[in-house]
Amino acid sequence: MDSTAALPQPQYATHDVTNQPPPLAPYDASDDPALLEGLRREGAEWAEQGIRRLGVRAGSAQAQEWGELANRHEPELRSHDRYGNRIDEVDFHPSWHHLMRTAVAEGLAGAAWADDRPGAHVARTAGGLVWGHTESGHGCPTSMTYAAVPALRATPELAKVYEPLLTSREYDPELRVPTEKPGLLAGMGMTEKQGGSDVRTNTTAATPTAEPGVYTLRGHKWFTSAPMCDVFLVLAQAPGGLSCFLVPRVLPDGSRNTFRIQRLKDKLGNRSNASSEPEFDSTVAWLVGPEGRGVKTIIEMVNCTRLDCVMNSATLMRKTLVEAGHHVRHRSAFGARLVDQPLMRNVLADLALESEAATTLTLRLAGAADRAVRGDEQERAFRRIATAVGKYWVTKRGPAFTAEALECLGGNGYVEDSGMPRHYREAPLLSIWEGSGNVNALDVLRALAREPGAADALFGELAHARGADARLDATVTRLKTELAETDQAGARRLVERMALALQASLLVRYAPTAVADAFCATRIGGDWGYAFGTLPAGAGLDAILERALPGGN
Repeated sequence: MDSTAALPQPQYATHDVTNQPPPLAPYDASDDPALLEGLRREGAEWAEQGIRRLGVRAGSAQAQEWGELANRHEPELRSHDRYGNRIDEVDFHPSWHHLMRTAVAEGLAGAAWADDRPGAHVARTAGGLVWGHTESGHGCPTSMTYAAVPALRATPELAKVYEPLLTSREYDPELRVPTEKPGLLAGMGMTEKQGGSDVRTNTTAATPTAEPGVYTLRGHKWFTSAPMCDVFLVLAQAPGGLSCFLVPRVLPDGSRNTFRIQRLKDKLGNRSNASSEPEFDSTVAWLVGPEGRGVKTIIEMVNCTRLDCVMNSATLMRKTLVEAGHHVRHRSAFGARLVDQPLMRNVLADLALESEAATTLTLRLAGAADRAVRGDEQERAFRRIATAVGKYWVTKRGPAFTAEALECLGGNGYVEDSGMPRHYREAPLLSIWEGSGNVNALDVLRALAREPGAADALFGELAHARGADARLDATVTRLKTELAETDQAGARRLVERMALALQASLLVRYAPTAVADAFCATRIGGDWGYAFGTLPAGAGLDAILERALPGGN
């Protein structure tokens, strides 16, 4: 007789899983009225079909998995090969390469500079706003590649050789002679440990060789992302002062340039992307622009990457709002769906206002960049000041936004499987990268003092909304007074007011009444609390959520 027959049989299913949302993917990352309207308004309506296609791909289960795997399996440094030869290479998970290949093919690296159509730079930004729903780390090398092109044009001989490769849509991760590859990626090495953003304290030395325009570098860079790029724009001290140089990883004769990766940074977020400390020792470099004009030469690169910081913060806001909206539509508590509960609707609507304002400003900045490239001096002046304003404010809002969106998922949002912790860790980077909040606030003061027409361009933009909202009109009047009185200690306060006035003016002109009125009432009218979810009575929550949440509310 079987002695186990009378024993209770194991029950492997202890309960049914209920009251949990289904997977979000697949979804359409381009299903965002603010994005599509801005795309059309800023001159890139011709790109809409491609953006919609890319949005579906970004929200696919496959692409979402690529983002998760690229961050779970972090890049690994291989300083030497098995035989002891120094190689200084970084290995990435295949998912990283899938993400990069798509991004480059879709024109999110340098391709916009080779596209003569008006709105090409807007289309690239819109593409980043949807493809960024996958993950943020691989946006670093694509952003730097995009930004390298205008800086490289300071030396036409170099631009003639490398620009066609930097604007290519071909991704080739192998290290070999740059001119023998179908496409290139560019990185940037500006900061050093003793100075950070104060790049004029750099000690990396550039020594001229007998060959005109060719130097050798010696020094140590503190934070150089994407070390597997093909070429880098680097700042170093030449005899004539701080200068900009192009450093290839592989020299024209096929030998490795000296680019010793001392270590990879152990970062809070952005973990799919390798950030490194390279050491230069007789490293061959080519001068870009005149000696002593390194900051002026590379500032065009910084302006481009600052725009991408705004773009990536807006993308994180939209991504986490979509995640929060999906959760609350499928989760019930206390007898009702979360999305139907008034307080949750207030939180979501408040987040939706912030997200739309960030997206609308991002696309306006991209439009200014596009028109500035095509010779519009008014837009150039507006871009100069407004990009720094947007970089300061939108990236500052990112961490608070992602934390609130995470909280909409409750404890589920605090678990790595949800993806929300990854987004939360990513958010602070965008305020730090390309100048911290203080650096950008001071840059706004510098632009106001030194850039002819910067203030006029800003107020000219705000004037387009004059008379549409009394609260906005009062804010602009106050802003003009503060502009003449603000010193360095008040820079953040001034730039914050500039950013809110700019966002409000755009929403008053282009967004539905419910969105514009609620934004003006809260952000500039003062009828708001200190946390998200404090919209006043009558704020039009239903209309805001109907617009913001894909598939209705």
